[in-house]
Amino acid sequence: MNRSTMLLPLAILASMSLLSIVFAVTQGSVSLSPHAVWQAFLGQGSGLNQTLVLELRLPRVMAGFATGGLLAVAGALMQILLRNPLADPYVLGISGGASVAALAAILLGIGGVLMSGMAFIGAVLSTLLVFGLSTRLGSTAPMRLLLTGVVIAAGWGALITLMLALAPPHKIPGMLYWLMGDLSYASTPWIAWLVLIPTCLVLMPLGRSLNVLARGPLQAAALGVNVKSLERLVFLLASLLTAIAVTTAGSVGFVGLVIPHMLRMVLGNDQRLILPASALAGGCLVTLADTLARTVIAPEQLPVGVITALLGVPTFLYLLQRGRL
Repeated sequence: MNRSTMLLPLAILASMSLLSIVFAVTQGSVSLSPHAVWQAFLGQGSGLNQTLVLELRLPRVMAGFATGGLLAVAGALMQILLRNPLADPYVLGISGGASVAALAAILLGIGGVLMSGMAFIGAVLSTLLVFGLSTRLGSTAPMRLLLTGVVIAAGWGALITLMLALAPPHKIPGMLYWLMGDLSYASTPWIAWLVLIPTCLVLMPLGRSLNVLARGPLQAAALGVNVKSLERLVFLLASLLTAIAVTTAGSVGFVGLVIPHMLRMVLGNDQRLILPASALAGGCLVTLADTLARTVIAPEQLPVGVITALLGVPTFLYLLQRGRL
């Protein structure tokens, strides 16, 4: 695939991304026109509009877009690493470790940045645990990695159930919202963007090697790819992306599973295109899903994870019926 062929779909997705962000900022319990949003950006218009756009909606929208991009790219990487079309960012128990740490923070009365920090530490510890247990004689087989991750995820799930059972009643709603994916308190989107953009820049030169790796380690090794180093890099990057996404918005499901599949149906399987396209398409999906979550029963809000699941389940079943999975 030449560069001009790749640029057209990316340009279309970039335009859709910009439109989804503008649309999301204008929508809510109080709708704003694009002109009013633009005035707020320029520091003009009413103070209420400036507060609504710059302090409430824009940080949430940018956090949602970055979260979707992180999850979609992580899902595409996991599917390459495990050579399994059903792999997604949560399959290795990374979100479980983050969830246990975040719920512990809620139980201890810790919130804000400290809770996010604990969730990130939990995700990193889970990553190290899975990687350490699945490594044997200096190598990590995809099936061993997958099985270890599934078992670790089951263990985290048991701890989450125990914590919910023992939690005081007044703390359970907040815990459940975090588990279902919630962008209400995502006030620092820049952290997610500072991870997403450099990761995409690192992955783009590796596109050819990832294309070969997706066909199998033996073929990749025969073509001169350092399989062991590349697999470790892919695992670490996918884990980092997932950890930041879960830290930002909680557990938002189906994005990393469905988006890469839908893009492969339309764009083929060239990772040089699929990975940046996943970042844009995943961002669009979560941005629009969160907009729906904020407006469908306004002024009440739904967890964004509920919307992505409602959209993702029928899409996944459709792909399954069409024999795409």
